[in-house]
Amino acid sequence: MGPAVSPLPVAGPAAVPASGDRRRHPAPAHLRFFHGPMDCGKSTLALQVDHNQSRQGRHGLLVTQGDRSAAPQITSRVGLCRAAIEIDGGTDLRLLVRERWAAGDRVDYVIVDEAQFLTDRQVDQLAELVDESHVDVYAFGLTTDFRTHLFPGTRRLLEVADDVQRVQVEVLCWCGLPGLLNARVVDGVMVRAGETVVVADTAPAQLPGEEPGSSPAVRYQVLCRRHHVRGQLGPTAAGPGQLALP
Repeated sequence: MGPAVSPLPVAGPAAVPASGDRRRHPAPAHLRFFHGPMDCGKSTLALQVDHNQSRQGRHGLLVTQGDRSAAPQITSRVGLCRAAIEIDGGTDLRLLVRERWAAGDRVDYVIVDEAQFLTDRQVDQLAELVDESHVDVYAFGLTTDFRTHLFPGTRRLLEVADDVQRVQVEVLCWCGLPGLLNARVVDGVMVRAGETVVVADTAPAQLPGEEPGSSPAVRYQVLCRRHHVRGQLGPTAAGPGQLALP
């Protein structure tokens, strides 16, 4: 027998795919955007998506900014909450994910609540995570601000998201029609000018018999288009379609 022949060395991989990368899998990642008015249940849906994903053994990263709780978490008005990373306009969302990978953690999906506050650049960063790193992104945000204009983050998500869905939980105006628009109410009066971002929660209108000032100084109320245009936050004393006596 001749001398043993040593096997040829096998070249190692030039780069190890980051944790959570799905380039070896046929299913592509997606950027999905869910939007609607206040009280439509978007944060509840965000937490439900996280629950469903994690039950399948997937690992997620939750981020938010300006949550109603003023804490780094995603909260829902039905009582659900989950810790999240608080971001601002200068946060690079790609670096958040890469830092997790560098620490040896998997990131299979990212959930972004209050996505209306994202900058155009941050939305493009999310799209890059989807396209280049195959990380699923689920973004949840308001459609319009109190002036009925699209938020910057919402506009960019509508432009580039793979899938856009209006949250189907119906929100009602005080008149019973579907509520579509968010009104900002300051000391009981609807306002149409001011800073685009003023964080406050929704709250019921001041009830008869309440002391003035007992309701929040700033709150939001969802109205139908007709009553948003009129600035009418509730029924008049005479009732709709009736004349009020002096």
